[in-house]
Amino acid sequence: MSTAVDRFDDKARATFDRIGQNEVYEGELLRHRVYTRFLHWMVALFFFPALFTGFGIYMPWLFRWFTPIFGGGALSREMHPWFGTGFVVFFGLQMLNWIKPMKWTAADSKWMRNLGKIASGKEKQDLPETGFFNAGQKLQFWEIVGGSVAFLITGIVLWTGTRTFGRWAVAVSYILHDISAVIMLGGIFIHLYLSTIGEPGTLQAMIRGAVSEAWAWTFHPAWYKEVTGRDPVQACEEARQRGKFEGK
Repeated sequence: MSTAVDRFDDKARATFDRIGQNEVYEGELLRHRVYTRFLHWMVALFFFPALFTGFGIYMPWLFRWFTPIFGGGALSREMHPWFGTGFVVFFGLQMLNWIKPMKWTAADSKWMRNLGKIASGKEKQDLPETGFFNAGQKLQFWEIVGGSVAFLITGIVLWTGTRTFGRWAVAVSYILHDISAVIMLGGIFIHLYLSTIGEPGTLQAMIRGAVSEAWAWTFHPAWYKEVTGRDPVQACEEARQRGKFEGK
């Protein structure tokens, strides 16, 4: 039975598919449709200005060179909560868009137990059970969910000030807000690395919406099998025999 979230998501996907375009060529698979890509880039569009204005506000002695980009310190302070609000709103929509594939499974627990081999590159392909998202991606997703909730609650306290919540609430909110920002920044560095150098071919999934079949059977074998009906190990071996794939 479809839920209100499912119906909303289906309508949003259909609407954005009419506006945008999914470019999928021979040897590729559609991974992210227009609506998902739109949300992803809107999240980034609001996250980084929120981050930079936040740095300028909380550590002006170190990051004061950020503030002229946004019209100076006073204007940066005024814009920061609006950037943060935009980030929380669009990530909230992204959460609804991805809530089902982000559910934790037994395959994710197995992935975590094999994290060392996966990170070191000893495994040529990811675990056969790895679906649309792996456990690392799911952990980061839920970390951002938690961080967004923390940003929202502490941001409201900081925005309204001591007259509404008192000095202690504001002081604690400053600390939690900053901790959440640092944790999320660390996750973003990991995300940027894996989407470019760490897993080549990932970035185009958020630009054109498609990935190569080789990328799919290497990093998300179970998803590859789900959408193609083919065994990922066999597909990889056949590609090697044809000289079209050399592995990681």
